[in-house]
Amino acid sequence: MPESVDAWQTRAMNPSICRTLSTICFQAGMLSVILSIWSWWFFNGDSPEQTAHAERLGIFIGLWAPTLLILSNRFDRYADKARVLPGLKGDEETEES
Repeated sequence: MPESVDAWQTRAMNPSICRTLSTICFQAGMLSVILSIWSWWFFNGDSPEQTAHAERLGIFIGLWAPTLLILSNRFDRYADKARVLPGLKGDEETEES
């Protein structure tokens, strides 16, 4: 019999996973800002069409930054509120140390 979705979510989203996802989202958001500026700078050409394409590409890449930074913040908040569930793999190692 399959487990309920709620039971799966509580087992899968422990604080260490949330912290890792928060870090990944934050780094991806910062990378999005850098890639946005880089693409605008290096794809900028002489013709108006190339300039317009570079601007649109930079904006498209840059639009991901707020989303990724908000996800990073949410994962960080969830990790603060989440409790470590007993019996999860890896929890015994951190408790014994």
